[in-house]
Amino acid sequence: MMKNVVWIILGVLVFAGGLIFSFEGKGNFSPGEDYTYRIDAKWELPDILEEVSGIEWLDENKIACIQDEDGIIFIYELSSSKIKKEIKFAGPGDYEGIAIDDETAYVLRSDGTIFEIQEFQSSKPIVSKHNTFLTDDQNVEGLCLDKENNRLLLALKDKDLLKKDFKGVYSFVLSENKLLEQPFFELDLNDKLLSESGDKISKRLRPAEIEIHPISSEIYILDAKSPKLLILSPSGIIKKIYKLNEDDFSQPEGLTFTPDGTLYISNEAGSNAANILKVKLNN
Repeated sequence: MMKNVVWIILGVLVFAGGLIFSFEGKGNFSPGEDYTYRIDAKWELPDILEEVSGIEWLDENKIACIQDEDGIIFIYELSSSKIKKEIKFAGPGDYEGIAIDDETAYVLRSDGTIFEIQEFQSSKPIVSKHNTFLTDDQNVEGLCLDKENNRLLLALKDKDLLKKDFKGVYSFVLSENKLLEQPFFELDLNDKLLSESGDKISKRLRPAEIEIHPISSEIYILDAKSPKLLILSPSGIIKKIYKLNEDDFSQPEGLTFTPDGTLYISNEAGSNAANILKVKLNN
């Protein structure tokens, strides 16, 4: 009897070890309810920002926000939980991403058009519009500044231009105001780290935002439809995936960092009011 018990225990240990081994290389895309982050603070946004689609850190107390209906940059103050300023740059439209370089703001429309707003916090901002070869078919939602390389990065949410099993991240060269035809890198939808995101290849990843970590230079990509956060190497190789609880992240579409790497994620209104969350990832 004792011998049988010993064999059973050994068998359980071997099986458990096999399970642990099977998850090696899957980063922190944890199965089940084992979420690997904590929320340190939360700000509920006013009704005008219930469709908040992009955020960008300004200073120790303010975040610039856009929403996908009006061509307005909203300056939101964390300490008072109020909008302190509204900056109109265009008419109604589906605006999805914002990036800021000193006194110049860039706003992305989902058809790939980029609005450049110089001196955006002044009384008379200067607005320019840059068209690209992207269209509504690509439904472009991700935008970030790559200051080191003097460019913007654009992430496609829907149909890629070149390959159906990939989603491209494209470079907009600021010195030329031109979007390069070849992507900076491609996200392979057959990557094993995305295997738990569903059987339909095209739906495994639908980037809603992209950002570069200010210290590590890693690239962060946010998926709103199947809430998750990807961390990639600076060259675009997926390293980790954090699964996000839909109770906390009903529709995450905005992502930004403070200079010291503190992470903020915004959610459009859904089952909860639109909000901004201060998030700590458990590495």
